Amino acid sequence: MSRSEKVVVLLPAVCVAIDYRTGRTRLHTGRPDALPADAVVVDHQEEAPSWGTTEVSAVLMPSPTAPWAWRLIALPALLATAAAGAAGPRSGKFHRLIRLACAGRSLPEAGELEVRNAVRAVRWASRAMPARWACLEQSTAAALLLAAIGRRAEWRHGVAGDPVRLHAWIVDQQGRSVEEPPDTALYGVTYTPDGPGPARRGRGRSTT
Repeated sequence: MSRSEKVVVLLPAVCVAIDYRTGRTRLHTGRPDALPADAVVVDHQEEAPSWGTTEVSAVLMPSPTAPWAWRLIALPALLATAAAGAAGPRSGKFHRLIRLACAGRSLPEAGELEVRNAVRAVRWASRAMPARWACLEQSTAAALLLAAIGRRAEWRHGVAGDPVRLHAWIVDQQGRSVEEPPDTALYGVTYTPDGPGPARRGRGRSTT
């Protein structure tokens, strides 16, 4: 991970500051007069109003499932992710999960079907989790599952505006989000296994 873990995201109306070491997030109206010298600045001017119409389908569709072999592997991946989140100070949970999500950075890239099966298997297994299990936990567990079989898919974290929201997801070799709604394209990437900042070109990655 890079020495600086701070990212400042410049949106059209607000500024979001994220410290990936502490998990602390601040929202500032307008743009600050001075930006932190040690922060990575992400200028993300693309946004569209979201009133829930892109996140929630008007028709209840059946969730795609992964083969049983993938679902069985997903169980220990979820337990390991939960253990990493719980082992240590609560203030460090965000940082611990990010490190876990980026653990497979040097492994060979997973194929598209492998990535889809990993994400689907984790979401299936997540239904049994008694605690909060949202996009950060699910995407981390999916990345860990792939690392367990010797493969990787890039984990990403980003910010979108109007309203301001944060999200974590997995992309394939072409940088396309996997098993995500269309509005995921509205998120500006703020962290990848390469560290703070937008996704870098090369090794199957694309910038946003």
